[in-house]
Amino acid sequence: MNKKRLHHYYRYSRPIKPQYILLAAAVSSVIAVGALRHNSQTMADLRQQVYIADEQDGDVQGALSDLQKHVTAHMNTDLVTADGIYPPIQLPYTYERLVRKQAAANSTGTNEDLYTRAQEYCQNQNSADFSGRNRVPCIQQYIADNGSGDAPISQINPSLYQFNFVSPRWSPDLAGWSLLVSVLLVVLAVVKFAIDARLRRYLR
Repeated sequence: MNKKRLHHYYRYSRPIKPQYILLAAAVSSVIAVGALRHNSQTMADLRQQVYIADEQDGDVQGALSDLQKHVTAHMNTDLVTADGIYPPIQLPYTYERLVRKQAAANSTGTNEDLYTRAQEYCQNQNSADFSGRNRVPCIQQYIADNGSGDAPISQINPSLYQFNFVSPRWSPDLAGWSLLVSVLLVVLAVVKFAIDARLRRYLR
């Protein structure tokens, strides 16, 4: 490519300064941050609906389905807890209903009394633990420590009251696309700056 054509290219591309591209990248980044926060807040609201349905014996499966659809389709919606000891979603009221049903099936007053005492004890110990991450293990431990060994607590399948959904690293939503645009604009700005600098030196 001769100098005349390079000069023609430089003259028409010079008004598009890297600073303008970086400004566009900054705007896109702000949009991405807002969208990421919205994804996370929506996840928290849907998770709360799961806890409410669990407590009120409502449509737990429907609430879980809504939460799963959102988490698995949007980035920045991880359910991972800070301690990581127990699964992120544990439904204590669902668990307690399963326990009561199991106690009724066993038809032993001893078991029913033990489950009732365990529920009351753990409710008092973890009254603020609405998610149930500590309350369910508390009931299990109480029964293990105070039961006679005939309470088949281990027969309750954890998949009936424990849940976890994985958020994607990138998702094709507003957060994902605006984040991708931000990265591409930054790369474009760097490339434009390098090309302009080289053309300036060559066309002197």
